[in-house]
Amino acid sequence: MSKDAVDTAQAATRTDAAQAPADAGDAGYSKDLKARHVNMIAIGGAIGTGLFLGAGGRLHNAGPALALAYLVCGIFAFFVVRALGELVLYRPSSGSFVSYAREFLGEKGAYVAGWMYFLNWSTTGIADITAIALYTHYWSMFTSIPQWVLALIALAVVLAVNLISVKIFGEMEFWFAIIKVATLVGFMLIGIFLLATRHEVGGHTPGLSVINDHGGVFPHGLMPVVLVMQGVIFAYAALELVGVAAGETAEPEKVVPRAVNSIMWRVGLFYVGSVVLLALLLPGSVYSADESPFVTVLSKIGIPAAGDVMNLVVLTAAMSSLNSGLYSTGRILRSMATAGSAPRFTARMNRSQVPYGGILLTCAVCVLGVGLNYLMPSQAFEIVLNVASLGIVSTWVIIMICHLVFVRRAKAGLVARPSFRLPGSPVTEITTIAFLLAVLALMWNDPDVGRKTLLLIPVIAAMLVAGWFAVRRRVIRNGDRELTDLTK
Repeated sequence: MSKDAVDTAQAATRTDAAQAPADAGDAGYSKDLKARHVNMIAIGGAIGTGLFLGAGGRLHNAGPALALAYLVCGIFAFFVVRALGELVLYRPSSGSFVSYAREFLGEKGAYVAGWMYFLNWSTTGIADITAIALYTHYWSMFTSIPQWVLALIALAVVLAVNLISVKIFGEMEFWFAIIKVATLVGFMLIGIFLLATRHEVGGHTPGLSVINDHGGVFPHGLMPVVLVMQGVIFAYAALELVGVAAGETAEPEKVVPRAVNSIMWRVGLFYVGSVVLLALLLPGSVYSADESPFVTVLSKIGIPAAGDVMNLVVLTAAMSSLNSGLYSTGRILRSMATAGSAPRFTARMNRSQVPYGGILLTCAVCVLGVGLNYLMPSQAFEIVLNVASLGIVSTWVIIMICHLVFVRRAKAGLVARPSFRLPGSPVTEITTIAFLLAVLALMWNDPDVGRKTLLLIPVIAAMLVAGWFAVRRRVIRNGDRELTDLTK
């Protein structure tokens, strides 16, 4: 439904400020997600392969200042989720920010938001199945199996879980998150013990001397810290899942604020805290992109099977990410399909109230990733990771723009803001948008990866424009039909 149609319907029916337009894509869902599921989805979204695996290469490039990069990006990520949380309490929707973009930015805004999010998660899904195949090859019993076969098996398993029911998805995410949190807590306890006892790690005595004797907080200057921001933001991708999950929980007004507020201290404890510990235990030059930094530390102190345990955890994190991607894109695509901006079959649901059409479309793109693993097994991960970063930045920017319009309408008396609010509006939204766009712009300074990623923007924009002209008539028809229903 277009922005103008919403406004016309509101005027025609004289709705009051507390009344919010419904999203046809929200009909038919079960409310089987419990508070513990949503809380753990929030944790799982904040902890993934970006920390367990990606922190090694970033520590090597940026040094201890990586903790500062995680803190800064974490604050802006919290602002995004807090803004989304306010919109959720205004009107819970499984269509999440796509539904809000439709209400506050019009159908074109919803179209861009939905397809950029689909781009993010479908390419992230390819990265995830690639990572799962690579991690599985760590064990000798699987090395003879081709990478693409392992990727296909992983995709099939997670697809089956998603199609059964939302409750099974919630349980799977719950236990995935438990494993990740338990692993991080265990490592941090070991790290604190090593610091307190001054136990040598790989020939280095833990403490501030490890940082001071190897170039300080910024051993390679400020620019490497700026360049890793893109990867750090990608590490926080999936935090917005809280908004999607809220559409399938019975009491979003109780569950969402608690889950959103807990994100900040979790970011501080798990991301910033663990990176500070890693920097105090070993010099940044010891870590590498080829190995989890946690494995590096544990292997240096001779803990048996450290590599096997951490590899299993990183494998779990990748499975969790793939699971979340299929879940969220299924709901987002259904919201778009009911408005006419996605293929009709993506609106279909099975007997378990799961939007299987959208999930299968995401899987189809991931199957292309299986082919990519067959053709270019060594480059598949990096290729799709760069494309995914564009999707998540655009999604976060759209969420903040939606919130800006929402607040403006609230001041005009057209909508009512809930008591759970993003503080500092409109400064907070504008600052967050400026930061995200600055991260994109600074990627140009990285000729190997960042610049090539930015050059994809005109290509993606052209595809979006072409797609809009292909679906706009159907979108207008659906909007007119919805307007007629509202004004009867």
